[in-house]
Amino acid sequence: MTHPAYTISLPARPSTAVLFASPHSGRAYPAEFVRRAVLDEAALRSSEDAFVDLLFDTAPEAGAPFLAARTPRAFVDFNRAPDELDPALIEGVRTPPTNPRVASGLGVIPRVVAGGRAIRHGRMPRAEAEARLVGHWRPYHAALGGLIAAQRARFGRAIVIDCHSMPHEAVPTSLRGRAALRPEVILGDRFGAAAAAAIVDRVEAAFQAAGFRVARNAPFAGAYVTQAYGRPALGQHVVQVEIDRALYMDEARVCPHAGFSALRQRIATVVAAIAEIGRDEVPLAAE
Repeated sequence: MTHPAYTISLPARPSTAVLFASPHSGRAYPAEFVRRAVLDEAALRSSEDAFVDLLFDTAPEAGAPFLAARTPRAFVDFNRAPDELDPALIEGVRTPPTNPRVASGLGVIPRVVAGGRAIRHGRMPRAEAEARLVGHWRPYHAALGGLIAAQRARFGRAIVIDCHSMPHEAVPTSLRGRAALRPEVILGDRFGAAAAAAIVDRVEAAFQAAGFRVARNAPFAGAYVTQAYGRPALGQHVVQVEIDRALYMDEARVCPHAGFSALRQRIATVVAAIAEIGRDEVPLAAE
């Protein structure tokens, strides 16, 4: 199923309450957006969780649906609330309450890409921003909400694995240079608010079994998707996954490097192990 904002890949035989989503790997840049940008393609793409959709695309083979963004993050950020509008970018927007994401230019309609580089000159009409939300943000979240509802109807619960990648330099400064300790994967569950501890434990174990060093919630605890959809008491869990981009891509050139295929194979084993979490017949105590 393909929409301008996303693609949904469904398993031939749904068999798990888990579903995977990649909200930041979109790379279908509208021609007019590119024409009006003051940045080149590589700079625009620096905001992407580039190729994460390819890393996790074995989800349907493991019996799980996979929702992958087509819309680029630099155009609309699906991991922001629809009211996180930037008055420095969008005309007619009142200054919002203190919000560090919006203040830094990373609202739902981003003003900057990685490194704080401005995407365009000047501000945009409010109507242009609203058109992006109507045409892209709302359909993506309607699709995500629909998949969650379908999982809950079929399996009695839903476990969302929200897939991202992190710049290598995002690893905490205290851990840089200490390769034996530096995490390669960071799981975010908003410090227990978005998913049952038993589920997060098993997600962590799946990555560790594949040889990854894993940390939790620092510096990425989860943003809008985990906050809006994580409802453990209702059997609705969200775990955000951040993977170090240096493991699979050249960040400066935004292209896979020689280790991509091997990493994708490792991720496939993780995807299969995580899918098993959603096949448990006995409900978890936290649910």
